Amino acid sequence: MILSKKIQTLAVITLGMALLSSAGALAHGNEKPNTPALFVGENTAPAQAVKAFHQALRSGDAAAARAMLADDVLIVEGNGVERSADEYASHHMLADMKFMAAVQSETLEHQTKVLGKVAYSVSRSQLTGDYKGKPVDVISKETLVLVDTGAGWKIVHVHWSH
Repeated sequence: MILSKKIQTLAVITLGMALLSSAGALAHGNEKPNTPALFVGENTAPAQAVKAFHQALRSGDAAAARAMLADDVLIVEGNGVERSADEYASHHMLADMKFMAAVQSETLEHQTKVLGKVAYSVSRSQLTGDYKGKPVDVISKETLVLVDTGAGWKIVHVHWSH
């Protein structure tokens, strides 16, 4: 039941974002768009939860990172999907923490929007450094969906891509 509500919420958010971005492109034709603010909603509780999650990953604090995730979180990264916080914690989280500790991260853009008890966070970051003897220089994209549980904001969906 919770998963189907999560999927419905994600579908509505995704559809809304797609419709708004398409309509905007058609409505403006060749006009130059206004430059949007790259940092929006930084002081909201969901944005602070996202920052705490990132800090936990960077510092190697597995317990804190795990605590930010809903038990039934859906994490999509590359070709992989992890369907719970426990699955992520036991498989991929440690590799993510090692990677984040080895590289420098500069946030280029971070927008957080709160829609009642649901929020989404979209960010782009420049990752540079060396990892496992190979140079790293990528733009990382992240989308997180959070839900207000009443006891705080929990991450229910993660999508990472480079």
